[in-house]
Amino acid sequence: MAVTLTIILICSAVLAGIDQIIKYFILNGLAPAGSVPVIDNVFYLVYVENRGIAFGMFQGMFGIFSVLTVVIIGVFIYMIVKKTFTGKMFYISSALVIGGGLGNLIDRVFRGFVVDYIALSFFPPVCNFADYCVTIGAVLLAISLIAGMKGNQNE
Repeated sequence: MAVTLTIILICSAVLAGIDQIIKYFILNGLAPAGSVPVIDNVFYLVYVENRGIAFGMFQGMFGIFSVLTVVIIGVFIYMIVKKTFTGKMFYISSALVIGGGLGNLIDRVFRGFVVDYIALSFFPPVCNFADYCVTIGAVLLAISLIAGMKGNQNE
């Protein structure tokens, strides 16, 4: 159990570190330019200071969302320690959610806003690496829970 938790926390820290490195380059390189096309009409790097949560909702409430992030990270750690769920999919989704949450938490605490920069023409909100980690982690978690429920129905 301790080894599993340690591995998940190391992976989470690496993901949060990658997020912060990307944001460092965005803050120092993209912020002055504002926007740079990567693939015309599809993918842009756009500097945005998000003072809310997903899709820029609830602007200015970063204190509440900082606390909520800490609680969610705590719940995941508790579930790992108590073995509420097990399996590779749960552990991967946990690392993604914790790492992404931590990446955005660092922004909220030290900057007062989250740095967003990934703009896709087919998905209007501007997001960041940490957002995608949380989203992918949540989707994987949902898939593993649904697969687990279907497996239990056959018993």
